[in-house]
Amino acid sequence: MPTPQPSSPPNAASPAGHIMRAAQFPHAGAAIEMTTKPVPAPRAGEVRLRVEACGICAGDLHVQQNGFPGMQFPRVPGHEIAGTVDAVGAGVTRWQVGDRVGVGFHGGHCFACDACREGDFTSCEHALITGAHFDGGFAEFTVVPEAALALVPTTLAVAEAAPLMCAGLTTFNALRHSGARVGETVAVFGIGGLGHLAVQFAAKMGFQTVAIARGADKAALAQELGATHYIDSDATDATEALQALGGAAVILVTAPAAEAASALVSGLRRNGTMVVVADTGSAALSVLPRQLIFGSRTLRGWYSGHAKEAEETLAFAAQVGIRPMIEVFPLAQVKDALERTRTGQARFRTVLLPGQ
Repeated sequence: MPTPQPSSPPNAASPAGHIMRAAQFPHAGAAIEMTTKPVPAPRAGEVRLRVEACGICAGDLHVQQNGFPGMQFPRVPGHEIAGTVDAVGAGVTRWQVGDRVGVGFHGGHCFACDACREGDFTSCEHALITGAHFDGGFAEFTVVPEAALALVPTTLAVAEAAPLMCAGLTTFNALRHSGARVGETVAVFGIGGLGHLAVQFAAKMGFQTVAIARGADKAALAQELGATHYIDSDATDATEALQALGGAAVILVTAPAAEAASALVSGLRRNGTMVVVADTGSAALSVLPRQLIFGSRTLRGWYSGHAKEAEETLAFAAQVGIRPMIEVFPLAQVKDALERTRTGQARFRTVLLPGQ
């Protein structure tokens, strides 16, 4: 397969009279705006979706600020997409009109670079980001590379499936590749858009799950999500509390709090691993070498995942009953929905419904 190329806005021409509503950033740093666009036509190797739900993620704010190399404006953001196949381009055989599918952050790969040849598709030298290198799900329709599609189980509502395509995939993938084994202690730092899913996944995967957050008021939620223990970092030293439990095999950092996360490294047991999935922006993690040396601890990050991994995430969530806590908005209220995400007011994921 040839290297996928970012599509240049505006989208490909569509039959006369076929117009859709969309929300876009007209240029870098601009506020989101509602507009109309021609319904895009899929090219060879592409699939058009009728977008039924699209989650809002912090990554969409990075799009607004031109935070990904190779972007062009105007750009329709949105990389937590769930919908139905509406049309397929030439050469597409796996997907058919009517299939329930999702699209996540990873929007395609070239299959030809060294990383792809080793099966490491998320490290592709030419990887595309949905809603950044091509228009995403803040619209009634979108066109994506077929390699970006994941099958959505019929038991998942589209509004629940959408956030699992990024927030769910990221946390599930990080946990299952962390090296932790069933019965071991896994701590989740932060109970927010990522963390409330991470706690559920950790509990359902058979880990002794510890939730760490600020305030006693979150204890009941942590228990509801499946946590075995809750540590209120306002009331106690979280590192000492973890060590009192024997230390964590894995600490998953889902909150963008660099200073607090740095201190938590000492809460790992010997040979423990801290996995970071939250972007702390310009705030750097500050870890003393001795925090890693004594106990042979490891600090690493984790990227979201590709479409097959998203499909596995959705299947696991459907099987064991994991669901995101969401707030839903019609597409016309995208400004309000985006602002709730920006300010951290959303509990816990915000989802747009373009058909409303």
